[in-house]
Amino acid sequence: MEQAGHGIAAAVETTSVGFMLVAQFSMIAFTSAIEPLRLANRAAGRELYRYGLWSADGTTCEASNGVEVKVTGRFEEAQGLDMLIVCGGLDIHRHDHLALQGTLRRSASRGAAIGAVCTGTYVLAKAGLLNGYRATIHWENLASLASEHESLEIGSDLFEIDRTRYTCAGGTAAADMMLSLIARAHGPGLASEVADQLIHHRIREADERQRMDLRMRLGVAHPKLLQVVALMEETFAEPLGSQALADTVRLSKRQLERLFLKYLGCSPAKHYLHVRLDHARHLIRQTAMPLLTVALECGFSSASHFSKAYVDHFGRPPSAERKSSTPAPRAPRGGSVRGSEAPGRREPV
Repeated sequence: MEQAGHGIAAAVETTSVGFMLVAQFSMIAFTSAIEPLRLANRAAGRELYRYGLWSADGTTCEASNGVEVKVTGRFEEAQGLDMLIVCGGLDIHRHDHLALQGTLRRSASRGAAIGAVCTGTYVLAKAGLLNGYRATIHWENLASLASEHESLEIGSDLFEIDRTRYTCAGGTAAADMMLSLIARAHGPGLASEVADQLIHHRIREADERQRMDLRMRLGVAHPKLLQVVALMEETFAEPLGSQALADTVRLSKRQLERLFLKYLGCSPAKHYLHVRLDHARHLIRQTAMPLLTVALECGFSSASHFSKAYVDHFGRPPSAERKSSTPAPRAPRGGSVRGSEAPGRREPV
């Protein structure tokens, strides 16, 4: 291959990429995915990637932050693309996605790569396009997706690139996934140049954790307390007793209780309950899982016990939580985001 000016092998063809925007999509995940492609064109001085946007109605799509984005056309009109990336976000389970699934299946049958950012993985799973592939999704949705699709290999990695299936956790993880794809196609030098333009100091590896380290989240460094809290976050459905938790770190029950009171200001049982209720809230907001199933998934033996604990913690019952999940306020119509940047232009990022 001919060598490009920045020392990276030039690709023979332009890669066409379609971003499939689902209602209430995550703006940060979408922009984190599309901007590396724009900047790759800019750095290479030519059009390595050509991209367009598609939605259900073919006119606009509203993100979860209320911003409306103009699109190229309807999902059904997205044809002949090399790569399709589903951009998900809030309330992904509230839509049927039938038209989108059909487009994805047809494109996959023609050999197109199929990807997803944030909760877009849910759409790929519903379309049967993840069978036999590794995949990931945002940590809030991991448990619900795994329970709905028990045969799938769903992990908690930052992103997964498995042959022609690309999935990521969302947020800025989309940038890491796209930078990795750029590195595979055009070399690590170009990917590093794009990362520099993004002020992205390091391209994270696929298997890095999604969530902030527990030490940072809690503001606590005590190793035994961190070990117990980590165990709590792994045992929602069958919570352990305080004595069993204490035994895992070779402390007495009383020593463990003093440790929690000193660093977290509550008993182990109270913290454990809050962990389970927070998980329940994620399931209620992000899935269509029946409330009784949510209760059982989070270790509550009855709906009444679950409802009382939920009201005590959040101030309203689980049923009200589900009903309150509504779309974000509509933003004034603004500029469009469509087409690709002309190569070689050197305006600021």
